[in-house]
Amino acid sequence: MHIPKVLIADPISQRGVDLLAEGGGLEVVVKTGVQESELLSMIPEFSALIVRSQTKVTKNLLEAATRLKVVGRAGVGVDNVDVPAATQRGIIIMNTPGGNTISTAEHAFSLLLSIARSIPQAHASVLAGKWHRKDFEGVELYNKTIGILGMGRIGAEIARRCTAFGMRVLAYDPYLSPGKARMLQVELFENLDDLLSRVDFLTLHMPFTKETYHIIDSRRLHLMKKGARIINCARGGLIDEQALYQSLQNKHIGSAALDVYEVEPPPSDYPLRGLPNVVFTPHLGASTAEAQESVGIEIAQAIRALLLNGEIRNAVNVPSIDAKTLSVLGPWLQLCECLGRFLSQIAPKRCEELSVGFSGGISQQNLVPLTRSVLTGFLRQSGGSEVNQVNAPTLANSLGLRVTEIRHSDSGEFSEWIEARAISGEDEVSVRGTFFGSKPRLVMINHRFVEAVPEGVILILENRDRPGIVGHVGTILGEYNINIASMSLGRLEAGGHVLTLLNLDTAPAENLMQRLAADPDIFSARVIQLNGA
Repeated sequence: MHIPKVLIADPISQRGVDLLAEGGGLEVVVKTGVQESELLSMIPEFSALIVRSQTKVTKNLLEAATRLKVVGRAGVGVDNVDVPAATQRGIIIMNTPGGNTISTAEHAFSLLLSIARSIPQAHASVLAGKWHRKDFEGVELYNKTIGILGMGRIGAEIARRCTAFGMRVLAYDPYLSPGKARMLQVELFENLDDLLSRVDFLTLHMPFTKETYHIIDSRRLHLMKKGARIINCARGGLIDEQALYQSLQNKHIGSAALDVYEVEPPPSDYPLRGLPNVVFTPHLGASTAEAQESVGIEIAQAIRALLLNGEIRNAVNVPSIDAKTLSVLGPWLQLCECLGRFLSQIAPKRCEELSVGFSGGISQQNLVPLTRSVLTGFLRQSGGSEVNQVNAPTLANSLGLRVTEIRHSDSGEFSEWIEARAISGEDEVSVRGTFFGSKPRLVMINHRFVEAVPEGVILILENRDRPGIVGHVGTILGEYNINIASMSLGRLEAGGHVLTLLNLDTAPAENLMQRLAADPDIFSARVIQLNGA
């Protein structure tokens, strides 16, 4: 009988190692700090690989791993794992969502205190034999204003600690509901620029996505008060480090504390190193004994459950359901994620409820993975690729987003369908999908019938219903070398407004979108992206 082998390539807690070896069902090998060439020669023997952030799980490594069934990431982020390559090879990627929340929040708060009172610099001064007390006059946190960008689990923990210190807490998170903000006792801002001009301290707790890359750039740094202080324990790349260097050097920004960097470790010529008003730590947010024990145990339990019982937990790239159910629901799960991604791009930013409706035969299936797939697609627009079917409900709860399911008895025009609705107060938007044979289709948007393929780039126009309008739009797109793959029109009455959906081969540039928006026959124009993370 073959005993599955587990390779632990980065350090995890001893309790996690012991748990894996318990009962003798698995052979556990701990070998950390190995070079990629050695890892490539070793990996064909193993059924499971456990890493933290040091080991890079590349496409080459995955191709060499002929027996590998699962990669376990002892932590949240999977930036060091080639998830698409693993998925293509049928390798499951697991992570440990939530295991380091308290540790990261406490580290960020420690850095907040450090830059408020210049503690690291004062310590270095005393070690150098100096006693320059006036050089290190600090500020109190009491009655100061802090801005928190990102109000997930970690942001919420920071808010609680700041409130306890008597700080005024402002928050920016496009997906946090007003009700949840009130519960956390924070002031929620619609506009990030408005928040920045009011804060004495700023701490970042957002995921790294296309939308959040350099969210704090030169322009926004200059919006902040002179002398304001910044902390980043989230992801490198959220702050434009060159712009931060300039702002620190000219003393517009008083000080900064960084635990994460655009390049890790920072190069020897990293310009911020030479500034006296910066505190650095080497990505220590999750580096506590409690956090490491927690994620070590969590990943060990997940690996054991998969290799010994076939159970999937905390999977990033597959739903956590059994193989038989997956064979039935597979196409619907993909459609559900597309519905969620589509809805997130037309929905109000601060949704209070995501309602998923089911009708016909699909309503008799297990709705949990289907609803979670809609939710995953919906939240990935803000949460990035780290959002999956396992951690999406936790993220939704942290944002105050209520998720509901409805089974409809009347299937209407289609034998079965799934509809996703985003609700914020009296505002509501919806999108419905079904299958024509084996082909997925979008069949209704905001109660208007359409027929569109849910993939790639979709241009949505609200335009005047007049003769020649289709040719007019096509001509404009042709001038910008944009090819139309398919078109769908949905109207309520002749001569009114028409909802036009165009599947495009390429995404239109901003100048084209501005031209469409300025056209008197076009009332709104929006691009929906359904591919990518």
